[in-house]
Amino acid sequence: MKWSGCLQCTGENLRRRDFLRVGSLSLLGFNLSQFLALKDLMAKSGAAGKSKAESCILLWLEGGPSQVDTWDPKPNSGFKAIPTNVAGIRVSELLPRVSRHMDKLSIIRSMHTEEIDHPEATHYAITGHRPNPAMQFPSLGSILAKELGQRNGMPAYVRHGEHDDWKGYERYFGSAFIGPKYSPMVVPDPDRKDFAVPDLSLPKGISVERIQDRRSLLRIVDRLCRQKEEVAEYSRMDSFTQQALSLILSPEVKKAFDLSRESEKTREAYGRHGFGQSVLLARRLVEHGCRFVTAAGYKYNQWDSHSDNNQGHRDKLCPPLDQALAALMEDLEQRGLLASTLVLVMGEFGRTPHINPNNGRDHWPHCWSLALGGGGIRGGQIIGASDERGAQVAEGMVTVGDLYATLYKAFGIDWEKTYMTPVGRPIKIANSIGDATGVPIESLV
Repeated sequence: MKWSGCLQCTGENLRRRDFLRVGSLSLLGFNLSQFLALKDLMAKSGAAGKSKAESCILLWLEGGPSQVDTWDPKPNSGFKAIPTNVAGIRVSELLPRVSRHMDKLSIIRSMHTEEIDHPEATHYAITGHRPNPAMQFPSLGSILAKELGQRNGMPAYVRHGEHDDWKGYERYFGSAFIGPKYSPMVVPDPDRKDFAVPDLSLPKGISVERIQDRRSLLRIVDRLCRQKEEVAEYSRMDSFTQQALSLILSPEVKKAFDLSRESEKTREAYGRHGFGQSVLLARRLVEHGCRFVTAAGYKYNQWDSHSDNNQGHRDKLCPPLDQALAALMEDLEQRGLLASTLVLVMGEFGRTPHINPNNGRDHWPHCWSLALGGGGIRGGQIIGASDERGAQVAEGMVTVGDLYATLYKAFGIDWEKTYMTPVGRPIKIANSIGDATGVPIESLV
């Protein structure tokens, strides 16, 4: 460990392992005030560095987009590459609006994952772990909800994606063994004319005053019952009841979910379609205090282009993405939220570099792309590289564990942390291939 003077430590030259090493010397030469100053410095710097991000929006591209037709254009794509507002960075012509915001975004072109079918790949992308029949793993959103906690009385984790086809995938986006407190609040399609979150309204005939009177009576009865029996489950029931009531009774929470408060101009800018309105709702929610919001406005497996890949990407898939993502980045910047809101744009894998007999592209986890920006992530960069066809990683392979470690570092969370399961098994929150710990991408954070 490097020193400047007697005890002039900085966040750069002071790290957790160094502190533990000092501790093993029984703090020889330290007085109490110096020790407290050192402890305070460690709390501010920490292993993960200075935090900039406060919330995250995941734009989930259900089914897996084609990397060569979006973020990593190649000659084997049916679409040409166009320049962006960052010299040297080119994207597909299907993303003209986003191309004007590449200074706010960076692209990872060397993602490599290990699952090739949708359920397993979704599980892997959202939890960082391969499926295990004996174990369920917490999702990225649940981990961030646990580590960051609630803010402004808002639910910490919200997910849009409430349709029947999602039923088999819901648990992948859940909290697993860290507890239902960190599971997502699920909302319906915000583009529906009758969009409303039913859990935020009291039943007809029940007023706020009546609820409060009932709560007073409940507290009296509950106190008498607890004198007879103290059960651990009560504490969990209390926390869930309190959370539910706080959401129902809070006018600020209702306001956050009310898209009618947005101008028609803003709603049109994001796009009057399921994906655009889900992204707009996500912006409203993080603006009011949500920590993690999944905007999954595409239909189930809609990006799964096994047939007519070019037509699908051109006519149905890329236009909503291009419109909503460009609007989001501009909106976040104008509202002063870009520095604190991390935006992640990804699916569960990429597509084959070759076209199949049905003019489609099949599943391809070996090398694919994603985009991210905001929340302290440095924009205008390309991370890694694929080969000439977008088939294999040519430079700088990035795993899901590395991606997660990068995100955690942006939030000031120790990416080397492990959670202990009820059976005593440690689970890494940034799990990489071969059960290694992910490494942050230093050029991004």
